[in-house]
Amino acid sequence: MTEFQLDTRHNAIIISPSEMPNDDDFELWAHLFLHAPEITISEFASGADRHQCRFSYANQNFNLNFEHYSNSVWINAEGVEAEQLLAVLVHYFLTQMQQ
Repeated sequence: MTEFQLDTRHNAIIISPSEMPNDDDFELWAHLFLHAPEITISEFASGADRHQCRFSYANQNFNLNFEHYSNSVWINAEGVEAEQLLAVLVHYFLTQMQQ
């Protein structure tokens, strides 16, 4: 089961997925992970060790990040208004997982 931890110190959501993505399938993994009615994916960026998927929720922008070397997945907000929605976004993900 995927776990979510709201990190208020770093204004991020730390994600511990039941199955960690890898470099080659991060885009597919992100599409599946973010597949929800109120989320819209806008773009992907890939680097040597870090991948990012930009998405919107509640008219605010966020980034789903994956770092290969540390096997880390997290979401950060773009801007103060989006940061204020991080806890709401965690709740939304948990609600979607229960359906």
